[in-house]
Amino acid sequence: MPREITSARIDDLKKLVRTVPDFPKPGILFYDITTLLKDKTGFAQLIDALAAHYIERKIDLVLGIEARGFIFGPALAYRLNAGFVPVRKPRKLPAPVARVTYDLEYGSDTLEIHMDAIAPGQSVVLCDDLLATGGTMEATVKLVKQLGGVIAGLCFAVELDFLKGRERFTEFDVFSLLHYDE
Repeated sequence: MPREITSARIDDLKKLVRTVPDFPKPGILFYDITTLLKDKTGFAQLIDALAAHYIERKIDLVLGIEARGFIFGPALAYRLNAGFVPVRKPRKLPAPVARVTYDLEYGSDTLEIHMDAIAPGQSVVLCDDLLATGGTMEATVKLVKQLGGVIAGLCFAVELDFLKGRERFTEFDVFSLLHYDE
């Protein structure tokens, strides 16, 4: 059974996240999780800590949002003895899909999920690598509601607190492990 992680270990995990200035454009500080992922102990502890938050609940499915949610989602689903469902960009899924289009800073994007991915009433955790402004997660919440799923929580490895994305989700249990204030 996963145990909750200590604040000292959270600090150690944060040290495994590389910061890259001016990526993808000038003025942006990018939090690169690939350096944490390649650390076998750090990655295992991160997944265990995410799982500890949900382990006492009955979770039917973990949804991972393309693309980095595909890293954390299956591992979390395994630890929770739950199924995994991918939420994809357009035209990647072979069967009939539910679709939602949402606004970005400059333009829009679309996410899709198989129509039969969630049965009405199933308990679902939505998982992604990062909570920034929350637009992608908000679109995923809409997809889950369309299909009748019950949202047990929104799960992130990293949260950029200064962007206040969490404020979009006051009705949900939002759990992020690594927090950054800027």
